[in-house]
Amino acid sequence: MSELRDRSNRTPKVSGVARHGRLKKSSAWKTVLGLIGGTLAVALIAGVSVAGIAAAQLQSNIKTTRIAADTQGPPPNIASFAGGFNILLVGSDTRVGQGGIGAGKGDGGALNDVTMIMHVAQDQKSATVVSIPRDMVVPIPKCANGGGAAGLPINTTLSYGGLACTVLTVQNLTGLSIQFAGLITFEGVAAMSDAVGGVDVCVATAINDPYTGINLSAGTHTLQGVQALEFLRSRHGVGDGSDLGRIGSQQVFLSALVRKIKSSDTLTNFSKLYAIAQAATQNITLSENFTHLDTLVSVALVLKNIPLENIVFVQYPGKTGGTGIYAGKVQPQTSIANQLFAAIKADQPIGLDSNALTGAHGGSTLGTAPAATATPTPTPTATLPGETETTPPTAVIPGLKGQSAAQYTCSVGR
Repeated sequence: MSELRDRSNRTPKVSGVARHGRLKKSSAWKTVLGLIGGTLAVALIAGVSVAGIAAAQLQSNIKTTRIAADTQGPPPNIASFAGGFNILLVGSDTRVGQGGIGAGKGDGGALNDVTMIMHVAQDQKSATVVSIPRDMVVPIPKCANGGGAAGLPINTTLSYGGLACTVLTVQNLTGLSIQFAGLITFEGVAAMSDAVGGVDVCVATAINDPYTGINLSAGTHTLQGVQALEFLRSRHGVGDGSDLGRIGSQQVFLSALVRKIKSSDTLTNFSKLYAIAQAATQNITLSENFTHLDTLVSVALVLKNIPLENIVFVQYPGKTGGTGIYAGKVQPQTSIANQLFAAIKADQPIGLDSNALTGAHGGSTLGTAPAATATPTPTPTATLPGETETTPPTAVIPGLKGQSAAQYTCSVGR
């Protein structure tokens, strides 16, 4: 899930994250589209071959906003770079301009319902997506419309200064520099799930939530449109009824979404890919340095080539039941979080132990075909004659909750 045009062969320095070097250039304007975002701030990846007029149409759809990273220089062209990067993905709960979707409590509000940061490793062989609970109390920096507090729920950042404020908060919290950011609303989530033809999710026990309107029996359901949004937003109907429970269900959905987008049924279907491209570009606001189609295509191609088992969704470590400013909210588990972000900064793939999908994760459980989790020994990989490249060892962090995109999981009703 938040946020330098350099066409030389040099590797520019990016503080606290991935380095960028030279990439083999792709024919970007003949290979149009990829987009990050997707359901509730996550539109995942698609590659489409379209030419001229279609490319111009997609480009004209894109809405932009400015984040701090934009001040570092002209918009970059990722097609000119190799290496890792960080993208912040934010889902807004605003009801303005949403055609009645999500109407009710919170009309007119603008909070970040979902905050996710995606890190792609320097070797482009693994990606980690960290979901930050919306109710997690964290330090909020001074932004355009307020903030500057030692501890407030992170979902207030969008109201204090838009996407730029959320980017700054997440950078301070994680120690990661965010190069790119995207924002999606309720209507965008519904459109994206329609564009992929629905997402199949497993429900272990019935989910009934009068707050969002979702009502699902045990079994497998194909969710799209408003129903997909209701599932992703349900908190009272899943797990322990907390925001941590909702993240568990979101990861069930997102892993299924990634599998669908990366399947041959999608990647070889021009009409479906173009529909995804249209839905994404029409419904997502991107940071200024992330709005060029060749940049989006290049990022998409990187993600397209990462194996499902190396795409891991994790929850920012947190717990409920705290006191003081944490009463009724989520309290960060700093020791576990420090291990997680140290591993991410070291570009280590993230593994999960056998307890990663317990009920404490929010009511997700392994389905019928879970992928094995292993901690491989570093493997020398051939590069140039006489040279080798060592794959970083997988980091398995006790207490970290999540799943890989290759794991089939089920959401558990409350």
